[in-house]
Amino acid sequence: MASYTKAAQQWATFARAWYLLDAKMQPPGKLAAVTIRRLEGRHKPIYHALNDCGDHVVIINTRHIAFSGNKWEQKVYSSHTGYPGGFKQVTATQLHLKDPTAIVKLTIYRMLPKNLLRRTLMQRLHLFPDDVIPEDIEKNLLQEIPQPRVVPRRLDEYTPEEIAAFPRVWTPPKDFRMK
Repeated sequence: MASYTKAAQQWATFARAWYLLDAKMQPPGKLAAVTIRRLEGRHKPIYHALNDCGDHVVIINTRHIAFSGNKWEQKVYSSHTGYPGGFKQVTATQLHLKDPTAIVKLTIYRMLPKNLLRRTLMQRLHLFPDDVIPEDIEKNLLQEIPQPRVVPRRLDEYTPEEIAAFPRVWTPPKDFRMK
């Protein structure tokens, strides 16, 4: 009977888990760094470079990613068809309008190790432009990965009590008049 429990324990150790990551207001590079760790299985104590023990990662809200600075217009994605005159360049804005998941997918793909496992790891990545997930994937989800960057709340998300309790930076004098 001991072999049965060992088999179950081994199966539970090597089973693939499904993780959820929300990409809303997150930079693609930070998302990729967090995602690759789960795809490769580096978060597991049994990780070994020759062992394929990675998990599935589901990323939602890829339509709402954020770039810092002016990268939407300045960042350029290039490709070549292999034919003369087949060099193509598109900005991040054009690529994002065409396919909202493409920027995150390209970022993760380019950050993965350049070996034969790269395509296998990409098959375990599931990208969705909005927060709508198919039921067959949603029932597999095990845990949510915390966002790499903290998203500040907008002013309309605060209650009036929180706004009133917020410390004042400057208190105007009684004789102060606004023009």
